[in-house]
Amino acid sequence: MKNYYKLVLLLGVFYFAALMLFAAVTVLKSGETGQEAEIIKLNDITKDAQMCWDHLQDLGKNDYGVSFVILDSGDTVLYASGANAEKGRHGITTAIKRRYPYTYVIRDERILGSVILIDDGGRAAKIRLLLLTGTFGLLILAGAFLFGGYVRKRIVIPFRNLRDFAGDIAEGKLDQPLSMDRDNLFGAFSESFDIMREELARSKRREIELQKKERELVASLSHDLKTPITGIKLTTELLKAKLESGQELSGNASDLAEKLDNIYKKADQIDVLVNDLFSSTLEDLGQFKVSCTDEKASILQEIVKKYDDRNLAASESVPEVLIRMDGRRMSQVIGNIISNSYKYAGTRIDITYRIVEDFLEMHLADHGPGVPPEELSLITNKFYRGKQWADSKESGNGLGLYIAAMLMEKMDGQLLVMNTDDGFGITLLIPLS
Repeated sequence: MKNYYKLVLLLGVFYFAALMLFAAVTVLKSGETGQEAEIIKLNDITKDAQMCWDHLQDLGKNDYGVSFVILDSGDTVLYASGANAEKGRHGITTAIKRRYPYTYVIRDERILGSVILIDDGGRAAKIRLLLLTGTFGLLILAGAFLFGGYVRKRIVIPFRNLRDFAGDIAEGKLDQPLSMDRDNLFGAFSESFDIMREELARSKRREIELQKKERELVASLSHDLKTPITGIKLTTELLKAKLESGQELSGNASDLAEKLDNIYKKADQIDVLVNDLFSSTLEDLGQFKVSCTDEKASILQEIVKKYDDRNLAASESVPEVLIRMDGRRMSQVIGNIISNSYKYAGTRIDITYRIVEDFLEMHLADHGPGVPPEELSLITNKFYRGKQWADSKESGNGLGLYIAAMLMEKMDGQLLVMNTDDGFGITLLIPLS
């Protein structure tokens, strides 16, 4: 905009310089020449009027090329010539005010009257034209400055703000809102850009929160993996020590079976943790897939039995129907639910079944403390752990129910969570074949 104002000012200077030059060449110069010609003509008219004062009508025989009027000593018009002669009928006083050239007619040292030349309007018209041209130039110059101010306020400043805002966004400065003015041309864009800033800020906060939770997940998984691994190492070291000491293991078959079962359970815990982490990673990458087949509903009892190593599950009979599911993924779902119940409730788990429209409804309910109502909608979110358990010594990574809900959705089913009269319940809607 500085260059714009400089250009306008420069054009204004050139315009008025040219106007002054034109005035000097036309009006002033022609004025000087015109004054000399008027004096000559005034002298000629006065001389002729002096000679034929008693019969002034004879002056009409000559063409003086100007308008004039002849008055007597009492300002009475004696003779008038030319289209503009009427302008001089008011006498010497008016002529002086209007700056008309005049002179007295003197004969025998006596003033007979006066001759007044009337301006035909040529010089005055040129002066008026110059004044109008100058005024027009001033208006154009003022308009150009006002237009520049409008453009600066409505376009340049908002555009500069958008440019600076884009620079701040590029530098990651997302906390400073963009000032919005709906009156400028960029009002709607300003609002859209600020909405974009808010979305980017939220995305950045979500990314930071996700990174924090991922770090916490790594720490939690490290702790969770360390526990079963330690148990496996201790059990194998004990068996190895017995072998090295020459103790017979055959006589302690039940003890050996218990140790091997312990190793199996610890390894299974590791498998669950690794499966959850792997499933979560595949879901983030958009590469998680399930392969559903038709299965007998009785397979659900087998899955429960596999993961109910504490014998806390009390299951009623399953309807004899075919369900469509991925057996491996359904094992992961039920395993995560039972594991959560062991960890946070530790009570009997009642399992019931019923057919609801096109689904087999499998309901698992424990008799623990339940979940605060305000957290029910959150416990299936990724990395979420209830407030009462987040600061406890209970291990957890907030993936169990998230993975279970995600897997049910992948299998065209659904996982519902709820508080029951005396605990917490989860309902699985499994599609019928």
